[in-house]
Amino acid sequence: MTAVILATTCAVVYGTADFFGGLATRRSRVLAVVVLSQLAGLALIAMLLPALPGHFSAEALGWGMASGVAGAVGLVLFYRSLATGVMSVVAPTTAVTSAALPVVFGLATGERPEFWALVGIALALVSVTLVSRSPSDGARTSAGAVTAALCAGAGFGGFFILLDQAPEGTGMWPLAGARIASIALVALGALVTRRTLRPGPGALPVIALAGVLDMAANVLYLLATRHGLLSLVAVLVSLYPASTLVLARYVLGERLRPVQVTGVACALGAVALIAAA
Repeated sequence: MTAVILATTCAVVYGTADFFGGLATRRSRVLAVVVLSQLAGLALIAMLLPALPGHFSAEALGWGMASGVAGAVGLVLFYRSLATGVMSVVAPTTAVTSAALPVVFGLATGERPEFWALVGIALALVSVTLVSRSPSDGARTSAGAVTAALCAGAGFGGFFILLDQAPEGTGMWPLAGARIASIALVALGALVTRRTLRPGPGALPVIALAGVLDMAANVLYLLATRHGLLSLVAVLVSLYPASTLVLARYVLGERLRPVQVTGVACALGAVALIAAA
């Protein structure tokens, strides 16, 4: 039950971070938002390192850096696929792949969730597909965009899997490694492409908030994997788009499509099934 609570809370915090990150991208370039928000997250984890139990480990730092690279590559590919494809196809493709990969890995490495938990996992994957659906104008998505979306999902799923490989007892050091690697990689990409990292007017507080929330969600995820199965934790965390939709509805007044409302309902059912198993 502890893992379910931590993972569900993590999904809510991730979704909230994405909401504020989305607001920030309306005022600043995407790479600026990514780098500056991750710097804010790095500052948070630097403060938490001495406060939370755990010892330094080169192995933990290495797994963390590997997960950070996977996550950064996934993010770049995700934005690329959005730029060249239809969002209603790209978003659910990425989301389901990122959710399914840790489940497959967990089952392949010997995890055996109970029957109702497996039903909850299946319902969660359906939920992720539904809540990620966006209006489409009927345009076709190229095979390249779909491939990029699949690879982006694999990058995000790889982040969850690799972070879970860090040895126990190493506290937040894996997250420090992940953030250092991802910042370095994205900043290098911005340098090579000559993109500015200067935030837009008034955007810095929102960017910092998004980064702090994202890191807080990472901490919750790491704690959840210490208390439960990766195959269950990762799929619960993948429900984060539901909280983003709810915030968009009640804060920005955006209308939810019936398919997305159905997805939110499925998400709640999935959490209930996994918690009851």
